[in-house]
Amino acid sequence: MFARLATQTQRRASARIAMAAPSRLFSASSAARTVLPSLNTYTEVAKFSREQVLPKVQQMDENELLDKSVLNGLFEQGFMGIETSADLGGSESSFTSAIIVVEELAKVDPSISVICDVQNTLVNTLFRKYASAELQKKYLPQLASGKVGCFCLSEAGSGSDAFSLQTRAVKDGNKYVINGSKMWITNSYEAEIFLVFANVDPTKGYKGITCFIVEKDWGVKVAKKEIKLGIRASSTCSLSFDDVEVPAENVLGEVGKGYKYAIEILNEGRIGIAAQMLGLAQGAFDNALPTCTSASSLALPLPTSRSGMQFQVAQVAMEIEAARLLTYNAARLKEQGKDFVKEAAMAKLYASQVAEKAASKAVEWVGGVGFTREFPVEKFYRDCKIGAIYEGTSNIQLQTIAKLLKPKYA
Repeated sequence: MFARLATQTQRRASARIAMAAPSRLFSASSAARTVLPSLNTYTEVAKFSREQVLPKVQQMDENELLDKSVLNGLFEQGFMGIETSADLGGSESSFTSAIIVVEELAKVDPSISVICDVQNTLVNTLFRKYASAELQKKYLPQLASGKVGCFCLSEAGSGSDAFSLQTRAVKDGNKYVINGSKMWITNSYEAEIFLVFANVDPTKGYKGITCFIVEKDWGVKVAKKEIKLGIRASSTCSLSFDDVEVPAENVLGEVGKGYKYAIEILNEGRIGIAAQMLGLAQGAFDNALPTCTSASSLALPLPTSRSGMQFQVAQVAMEIEAARLLTYNAARLKEQGKDFVKEAAMAKLYASQVAEKAASKAVEWVGGVGFTREFPVEKFYRDCKIGAIYEGTSNIQLQTIAKLLKPKYA
């Protein structure tokens, strides 16, 4: 019965999504950088999610492993190089388009969403903004066509205080030798290109931190793959670097500027996580509501026909829409070149809170079936918690917001 209900709900949700158009959403030949994505951006990502991701969600979650066909599909659709220029193999679309893709993927599987998010808002953006023309020409086509990248900042003793990192890079002629370890690195199990933050001169403190482009076959070791509560298809690993030699030309940007790059890119990345949490909230809501309006797990009056439940549904719907507006506004400000740090923190914080509430309520609304793994809302419930943790905890977001409000009212 539970499997049948889940199938019916998924079918209803799918029926509301327009059938797609081209086989590849982003085409380099027709690329145009615009602030407002076309309607096809929504419908075609939804089609891809429904047809290629949805059938694999439960298996990937149970195996805690990304299906290679899904990863290949992300590249084939142009989802892994959304802002990368067409002449470097990318889709040459907008930041807002990237945010829409992240949101739409999260409605089906937040694990797949964050894989796409990290590739676009962190890895590719670092290359585009700070790498030399030669490094962009070498690596961005690879990242757009088939190679996963990851952002290696966090360590065992440096989480929210990332700039106390202990990984070292020592200059030796025309190369650097890196020693140290990283923890909680998203996409690292599949990654072949690593952006590694290491300190070249500890006496300078955080001003010695430098970003290096490291290829996996140079000696990067996946030390441990974490077993997680949620987003299980997205790999999170510990990495070790033992005398890993990196050519000096593979310094990304300037020596000693890694701390600056990390701060700036994480501010952008928070909009991506807001989009992921927004999509998660909408996905939980969309999966729960058809069941609530068509059946009752305990043969009681339909939840949406009782005022108490109606109020809950209305409240969550309103909060999802508010999170969407916060997220899109932060993306708009970023694209217009305006200050967006406060708005990004607000969007990330609020969207993560709404995701937790929406997923929790979705489990309650559908009753006993919501507590089983045969129905998708329990996975959304497990997946949502990470939103309050990665790319800056909720307390860090509150701290950022308060800090940026202070000058206005001091």
